[in-house]
This record gives sequence, C-alpha cells and structure tokens, in this order.
Amino acid sequence: MNEEVKYAGFWSRLLATIIDSIWLYGIIYTILWFLVSENLFDPRAGYTAIQFTFEWLIPFAVVMVFWITKSATPGKMILKMKIVDSETFDKVSAIRLFVRYLAYFVSMIPLFLGFLWIAWDEKKQGWHDKIAKTVIIKT
Repeated sequence: MNEEVKYAGFWSRLLATIIDSIWLYGIIYTILWFLVSENLFDPRAGYTAIQFTFEWLIPFAVVMVFWITKSATPGKMILKMKIVDSETFDKVSAIRLFVRYLAYFVSMIPLFLGFLWIAWDEKKQGWHDKIAKTVIIKT
C-alpha cells in the first residue's frame, strides 16, 4: 500500500451516502409531489413512468455525471473523498464507473454484504469497487 494513500472507510462512506440520499431524493420527491401529488405514496395507485424516471433514471444520470466529472458525489466531496483506479489512483473511465454503478446491485443482493465488506477489507473496497477495480480515497 502506498503510505500516502488513505482509504475512506465504511462509516465515512456511509455518511456520504446518507448526505447524497438526503439531497438527491429530497429534490426528486419534492418534484414528484408536484407532478403526481396525491398518488405519490398511495399503494393503490399504479407505478407510473414518471415515477420510474424520477426514482431510477434521474438518480442514475445524476450520479454518473458527478462520478465522471468530479470523481465523487456531493456527499463524497463534502467529506473529501474521491473514486480512483485501485492500482494507479488515476481517474476512472466512464465505462468502469458504469460497471461500478451496476455492481451496486451485486453488493445489495446478499443482505448488503457487498457494502459491509468495506468494513473489513484491507483497501476498504466493497464488492462493487472490486468488480470495477476502484477505491475511495481521502483527498
């Protein structure tokens, strides 16, 4: 391990995720409230294309734009972290960042074990990081 590199651990990454979830979904659900208001949280109302767009496609696009342009989401930037290549510590390609995003689902499937893996991994990598060959470092 490069002595100058400090990997971001489980708790700081969790806090960054919480920060990102609050601002991103706060905006999304505020907009959705105005678009579908009374049906937004009604289980009897069908799931609409508007909801799918705002709950899945827009978050994907926003996260990808931040990852590609800033190597971090706002939560990570606030906590002074960024996503880098696990071997060179250089910027990660858009293709690998896309793979990393998809690999989140792999990390989620077995009771979020892929995310919990960060807590005891030497480089603080979750399964999605291992799949995409990325690490989160403190800047």
